[in-house]
Amino acid sequence: MFVIANKEKDLFINEQIRAKEVMVIGPSGEQLGIKSIRDALTLSTYAGFDLVMINPNANPPVCKVMDYNKFKYQNKKKQKENIKKQREANLEMKEYRLSVVIDVHDFDTRVRNSSKYLEKGHKIKATIRFKGREMAHTELGRDVLLKFADALKDISDIEQKPILEGRNMTMILMPKKEK
Repeated sequence: MFVIANKEKDLFINEQIRAKEVMVIGPSGEQLGIKSIRDALTLSTYAGFDLVMINPNANPPVCKVMDYNKFKYQNKKKQKENIKKQREANLEMKEYRLSVVIDVHDFDTRVRNSSKYLEKGHKIKATIRFKGREMAHTELGRDVLLKFADALKDISDIEQKPILEGRNMTMILMPKKEK
């Protein structure tokens, strides 16, 4: 008997099982042997559980005596956990460019926009590009970056302190960990 999965990807349970004989596995994992479907259903109802077909393609099909709703709940919980781990792995990094002579309103706008992005759980890369004689006063750029980090200190932590690489100074902020 070859079976194609249901559209909901659910397993066959109790009366949905159409095999004549099945290999039965008990609720604690012990093998109970090959039984007729009627005996297996009686066994599962006596134990207060469901008879669930685990491997329909085996010969004879393998069924397990278990609480099906609990099994579905645990599978759903595992899937949610896997999706959460995937989402954490796919975090993005947004870059915000500042300058040494940035205006107050421009600075506030970048702080506001980056705070929205940090609240979503993404990282921020703040960059300052020094032009011409600004290279002689890199400490001013460092002050702007630290002021930017200070404006976002309640929702972010500094992952990488300001570093000068050629004409660019960069700093990376990450969202605060929830406790």
